[in-house]
Amino acid sequence: MSTKPPLPPFTHESAVHKARLAEDAWNSRTPETVALAYTDDSRWRNRSEWVTGRPEIVAFLTRKWARELDYRLIKEVWAHDGHRIAVRFVYEWHDDSGAWHRSHGNENWEFDADGLMSARHASINDVPIDASDRIFHWPLGRRPDDHPGLTDLGL
Repeated sequence: MSTKPPLPPFTHESAVHKARLAEDAWNSRTPETVALAYTDDSRWRNRSEWVTGRPEIVAFLTRKWARELDYRLIKEVWAHDGHRIAVRFVYEWHDDSGAWHRSHGNENWEFDADGLMSARHASINDVPIDASDRIFHWPLGRRPDDHPGLTDLGL
């Protein structure tokens, strides 16, 4: 079994670091890499869909990023305690017709002692936006360190 530092119990600093590592992984849009942060039997609720285990996580993310194109995400810690972290997030993407969306959500995360996420509960709302209203313009991949976060952007 591997470990994924930082490990619980989380301090504010380690929770922020954990959230940034998750953001970076999701911005890679590489399902197999993202899945390695979760336990073999991790349980998810994503909107109205239930996912269990790494193979289902990979399949879910593969479907997601085939539909949500040019995906760019920012996560921000909302709260933490012991082995749990709550984050809020916003991401922008477009569909295959070129219609842009901004998705706002909250996630509750639970980690095992090795720092792997054993549970993820996500609630997400999508808002159609004009391409001119986009605010996430960095090159695909990791958000630059000097790019503002959600609070700084007024989100």
